[in-house]
Amino acid sequence: MDSILVTGNGPLNGHIPIAGAKNACLTLMPATLLSDEPLTLTNAPRLSDIKTMTQLLESLGTEVQAMADGQVLALSSHELTNLRADYDIVRKMRASNLVLGPLLARAGEAVVSLPGGCAIGARPMDLHIGALEALGADIDLRDGYLHAKVSGGRLTGAVHEMRFASVGATENFVMAATLAKGTSVLKNAAREPEIVDLIHCLQKMGAKIDGAGTSTITIEGVDRLGGATHPVVVDRIELGTYMLAPAIAGGEVELLGGRIDLIESFVEKLDAAGVDVRETANGIATKRRADHIKAVDVTTEVFPGFPTDLQAQMMAMLCTADGISNLEETIFENRFMHAPELMRMGAQIDVQGGTAKVTGVERMKGAPVMATDLRASVSLILAGLAAEGETRVNRVYHLDRGYELLVEKLSGVGAKVERVPGV
Repeated sequence: MDSILVTGNGPLNGHIPIAGAKNACLTLMPATLLSDEPLTLTNAPRLSDIKTMTQLLESLGTEVQAMADGQVLALSSHELTNLRADYDIVRKMRASNLVLGPLLARAGEAVVSLPGGCAIGARPMDLHIGALEALGADIDLRDGYLHAKVSGGRLTGAVHEMRFASVGATENFVMAATLAKGTSVLKNAAREPEIVDLIHCLQKMGAKIDGAGTSTITIEGVDRLGGATHPVVVDRIELGTYMLAPAIAGGEVELLGGRIDLIESFVEKLDAAGVDVRETANGIATKRRADHIKAVDVTTEVFPGFPTDLQAQMMAMLCTADGISNLEETIFENRFMHAPELMRMGAQIDVQGGTAKVTGVERMKGAPVMATDLRASVSLILAGLAAEGETRVNRVYHLDRGYELLVEKLSGVGAKVERVPGV
């Protein structure tokens, strides 16, 4: 397996283009299953997860053509030739479960394997099942597969309140309800920008949806959806990740296409830690105000709270902050696996249940470390930007799922980063 070598190389300066959002694109792609007309997505990120979703959709009969060096995806689900999402594909990526709602809505049945993805917690499917059953689906779990069917062939509008604001379950419900008979209302819906982006795309396809960005979404079902062209929203997690790079290593970096409104709670914590964030004509620029970062406490929350997907990267910065920081993880129960690896680099971290106490040290030291999941991988690279000596991050295949051209982007602002093949 490949590794990434990082050597502390001083301040970073320049600009980094931010790609389209992985999590948005993975949600938008299954929307093609709702229509027999073409759906074109622009600003698509070039990632292995996008290739996996492409493979899954093609297995169902969707035609997918990647253009403009992969940044434009032309999808056509004129005819669905298969209604089964096999384990061999689904196991690679959690977002594969987002074909369930669209298949039920259009075809009235589906067989979908339980999903895979990063090993950061249970992330059960019961919220998805409950949401779709509210619309009239009958779903049984047999041999690791969800067998779903709709009596009468068409879902029926309903009012459903989720006990937790699940992003994926919200997306599955909204997509399924667009073709349901009657009006559907989802209460305690997730509010993430990726969901807003999905709703905007569905509206272009002819869906009637109100409440985007709020906790109550109302969908009036229509008989059919058409085609559309839609740009994928900018990736707020990639944006936040690269905003931390100059905060850790020094210097000033401009993030092209960045939007503060996508990560306001994150920006608030950066400000408290002593990092300046300002809007520019082309995006956002960040730099730290002093030589050292201040300690801050962070609690992950559903949007608009602090994103769980930026917790590991934030911890990397706080490892060298002045004082003691407490990071509480409330979304996933197993998301501090990067802490022992950061400790190999000299960090002082004490994990007790869902809270990590980080006591800042003067400087980290390079070491061989192991990436355990997508966000943990990049947190170790960020830590290496200001560490003494060389940091070798192993098992970096996770990175290919969420960060396009990472080595090129960091190298472009002065970081000493290279990818080396495994032995």
